[in-house]
Amino acid sequence: MTKMTTALAAAGLMLALLSTAAMAQPNTPAPQGTPVVRVAQMPKTVKPQFKRQRVRLLTTEAPGTIIIDTNHKYLYLVEGGNRATRYGIGVGREGFGWSGVVKIGRKAEWPSWTPPAEMRVREAAKGHIIPAFQEGGEDNPLGARAMYLYQGGRDTIFRIHGTNQPWTIGLNMSSGCIRMMNPDVTHLYDRAPVGTKVIVVGPGNKQGEVSFEDRGIDVLRTIFGG
Repeated sequence: MTKMTTALAAAGLMLALLSTAAMAQPNTPAPQGTPVVRVAQMPKTVKPQFKRQRVRLLTTEAPGTIIIDTNHKYLYLVEGGNRATRYGIGVGREGFGWSGVVKIGRKAEWPSWTPPAEMRVREAAKGHIIPAFQEGGEDNPLGARAMYLYQGGRDTIFRIHGTNQPWTIGLNMSSGCIRMMNPDVTHLYDRAPVGTKVIVVGPGNKQGEVSFEDRGIDVLRTIFGG
């Protein structure tokens, strides 16, 4: 055997050993303390236009009214003087959009979640098993706060609530509820008492006539406050 043949054989053996080690690597346990990064936990950002803003809003609705524009994914808290606070929201996906005039019937901090039976059946058909009940907390889909929407004294099953998936703001992702980032829903929660009128502008135009025009960022108020 020549020196060249011996060298080639040695190189081939080394490559085989390295290949075997690489194949075995996925089954090797991670060292103690190594963080596991899941796709759902990877950071995602919310588009700037969906961040909380003070805006000029021309409307005849009384101060304290909430107007939800599901088409543009904005929720407005009317403040009077043609001013409002605008929040970015996530809304119902196709087939789950709705409209109407409702009121905040009750409120809860770090609410528990009892998904409707039809939702559990629907998700189970897709292979997603969701619990019949989940205590409030950071992992709860309703987030930090919930405002329960009532019509004629009855719960509509729709809510304005926080979310543990802030990257869904600006998207059609929910089963009809209005999602907000946790800091935003907490901000609104402190300013919208039980009994607050909520106008949801969306499919079917069941909200009736409602006049509002978003004139954009209230620059002076944003800079100087007030």
